[in-house]
Amino acid sequence: MNGTPLKQVPARVIEWALPYWTRGEAGRRTPEDLFRVLYLGWLAAFVLKVLGSSWDVSWHFKWLRDDLAPPHLLNTAGTVIAVALTIVHWYTGYGVDRTASRLIVWGSGVFLIAIPLDLINHRVNGIDITAWSPSHALLYIGTALMLAGVIRGWYIGSGRYAEISGRRRALVLGGLFAFFLENAHFPELQQEYGVLELASWDRGQPYAEPTLLNFAAEQMGQAVDRAMVLKFSLPVPDVVYAVYAGVVGIGILVFARVMIGRRFTATAVAASYVAYRCLIWPLLVGGGFPPSTIPFFFLLAGLCVDLAFLVPVRLLRPLAGAVLATAGVYGGLLAQDRVLEAPPYAPEFWPVALVALAVVWSAVEWFAGRQGLTAAAAEDRIAQERRAGDSQIAAEPDTPLDAASKAASEAAPAPAAVSEPTA
Repeated sequence: MNGTPLKQVPARVIEWALPYWTRGEAGRRTPEDLFRVLYLGWLAAFVLKVLGSSWDVSWHFKWLRDDLAPPHLLNTAGTVIAVALTIVHWYTGYGVDRTASRLIVWGSGVFLIAIPLDLINHRVNGIDITAWSPSHALLYIGTALMLAGVIRGWYIGSGRYAEISGRRRALVLGGLFAFFLENAHFPELQQEYGVLELASWDRGQPYAEPTLLNFAAEQMGQAVDRAMVLKFSLPVPDVVYAVYAGVVGIGILVFARVMIGRRFTATAVAASYVAYRCLIWPLLVGGGFPPSTIPFFFLLAGLCVDLAFLVPVRLLRPLAGAVLATAGVYGGLLAQDRVLEAPPYAPEFWPVALVALAVVWSAVEWFAGRQGLTAAAAEDRIAQERRAGDSQIAAEPDTPLDAASKAASEAAPAPAAVSEPTA
């Protein structure tokens, strides 16, 4: 659309998109330009949702809740794009296979159901500051299902286009896994903000506005004192933080490493998430919002995941990886707590995290292998599809012009043989 006047852009977009608006089953062949637009739309939707949710949790540690707060509006913009893309995939069948389509549709449905439930919850129970509430959990689950469908759709579909290089396929897939990690880790922002909220109270300079503290105290039936602020800031048992990060967070990094298959994949995905948190931190604090701790320990844990994939015996990898990654999580938290700040994390529960991670790691590798979701399976599928495409092109019947030329050539008399002169 280079050179198109701005006022003509909507008409040009509609003109381009309308021919694709036809009913079809999931898995139908998708033109490359449409495939790119669909997944660029998903990236835009998730960027808006992540920015909105990051702002939202910081907002709620400072002010009373507001349904029309700017973070909610930003998140809503991302949700609108996501729902529109869901409808496109479901109706046209473009850009996804059947499994990816179902994951996206179910994820959108769960998310949309969770929104009114969360609003009702806030009306009935008040502030509900904890990120670990059931209505909030439905929001994370719905987003996780959407992301799982988009990850599968890109993983399955992007290899069909020679113009999409292997590097680009890996970069986009890694970015989608970074979004997945952010969504899964989001509940733990409760502890990452809460530990600094409590410290601000102890300094006599609380980040939360008096109206928020008074409202929370009235809701709890307590005075505005340290016990109330502790319950307001850190309502989750200390054991949850490291065990959840060490099992769920690391499990996502393992899946990313298996599907993408490149060295330092887990480190890169973890670094992308940590880099985002480092980027958003000064923007929020500079805007007058409370700060949070940043999960720097994920960098060490991600590196440990990548190192575990150097183990040549696949059956031993989950145990070796669980040992390395658990050491990375708890060792990283210990170092972070000494140098900077870390949420409470109950270090004595590391054996629980280790055993649970070993089970999850084994399940991830088994499931990915069984469902053909490994990097090696992707390369095999891409090679087979391209060979099949080449064979189909070679087997296609001649066009009318080609057939006419061939018939004319066959009907023409053969040129007379010319004798070579003899000596």
